[in-house]
Amino acid sequence: MHVLALPQTTIGKKAIMAVSGVIWIGYLALHMYGNLHIFQGAESFNHYAEFLRTVGEPVLSETQLLWLIRVVIVAAIVAHVWSAWELYRIAQRAHGSNYAVKRTVQANYATKFMRIGGVVILLFVVFHLANFTWTALPETGITPRQGPYNNVVTAFSNPAITLFYLLALAALALHLFHGVWSMFQTLGFNNRDWDGFFRGLAILVALVIPLGFAVVPLAVLVGVLQLA
Repeated sequence: MHVLALPQTTIGKKAIMAVSGVIWIGYLALHMYGNLHIFQGAESFNHYAEFLRTVGEPVLSETQLLWLIRVVIVAAIVAHVWSAWELYRIAQRAHGSNYAVKRTVQANYATKFMRIGGVVILLFVVFHLANFTWTALPETGITPRQGPYNNVVTAFSNPAITLFYLLALAALALHLFHGVWSMFQTLGFNNRDWDGFFRGLAILVALVIPLGFAVVPLAVLVGVLQLA
């Protein structure tokens, strides 16, 4: 089979979903780790935020590497959504077959909510960008002149924003659990001997990344993080 025809096959679409998922998991892990700089104080967190804009200098101009990363991330999420939609259409066409019924019965709780969770995560990404990158939601009280640290504290001082954030993280946890476990199957690494290990790894990723994100808004709510 020609390599250009691979995306037209079911296994090709699953591979695209897996690889794009790996890119996003890597991004989420780095983003989560970076967010934890906020516990080092306003100066450290603001310095970290500025570093993201200037990383790559003087070889690259300001924000050039940042925009390159953004392009890769956007391409990955477009590929992920496209492959998910294509696989959903394939599953719909196969609906009613013995295989499809068997898979539906065997599906776990996380699997059933993968598509709904994906939509919630997409909506959250847009909301998150509007809040902290575009600052297009003035009713939240976020303004560029406050600086990144105070913007985070101001946003999560609003219980409604924090609740939505935590609900999105719960959807992310379910998405990560099923996605990481099935990713190893798709890429051919998983088998009966390794299934327990990869399932445990999926649980670990599904806990560590969402909890790493969740500690920031929770710290603001209980007063550990306050305006500088």
